[in-house]
Amino acid sequence: MDEQFEQQKFAVLIDGDNAQASLLSQILTEVSKVGQITIKRIYGDWTTTNMNSWKDSLHKYAIQPMQQFRYTTGKNATDSALIIDAMDLLHNNDLQGFCIVSSDSDYTRLATRIREEGLLIIGVGEKKTPEAFVNACNQFIYCENLAVPQEPKKKVRRKRRRKEEEQETSDPLPLLIQGFEMAVKEDEWTFLAKMGNSLRQLDPAFDSRTYGHQKLQSLLKDYPETFVLNEDKTKQPPVITVALSPRYSRG
Repeated sequence: MDEQFEQQKFAVLIDGDNAQASLLSQILTEVSKVGQITIKRIYGDWTTTNMNSWKDSLHKYAIQPMQQFRYTTGKNATDSALIIDAMDLLHNNDLQGFCIVSSDSDYTRLATRIREEGLLIIGVGEKKTPEAFVNACNQFIYCENLAVPQEPKKKVRRKRRRKEEEQETSDPLPLLIQGFEMAVKEDEWTFLAKMGNSLRQLDPAFDSRTYGHQKLQSLLKDYPETFVLNEDKTKQPPVITVALSPRYSRG
């Protein structure tokens, strides 16, 4: 996460018709890594049964439910209500960032508008989220990377699924090299955090967890022929820098 956004105020706006209640805790934790969440709202028609999964979370996480009736069958009024509120908050509150929780491409223009105002926009949604919405955000977090591991008795099934997912995931090395070169400029070494920021500029959905690693540092260690890492433990917290390995060949 970019240090300039630490401890700044964020609004988390959730499309209750298009998000997973089971991941709410993880979503709030991810945003809290960036700054302080001052506004938490969930939008939907609370008279319908499909919103029942959210009701237990409202008091636990102090989230304000926003009622939006479905006036026309087949039309989603939730996204319109969320967008209107977001624009009001954008101009009438001292916020430095937004988190939009949805896999719906209807929020693409909203994300773009927030970025135009110089605020940070984080998206959270499933991997089926249209690319336009993903790229409109500064950072996009896939719900699949937030899922809680299953019980040990399902370990074999989980390993099989993880292997299948890894086969479907493209090799991140070209992107990692591009992110390093973007961060390093004229120097031989660059800060790991700076490289992480460059990677998210190149691909807002970049996440080490997509490739089976909790941290970028761990992911880079999978490529000893390409990257060298150095950890300065004399500083608190330790500072990690990255360079290309002498064994790395562009040819």
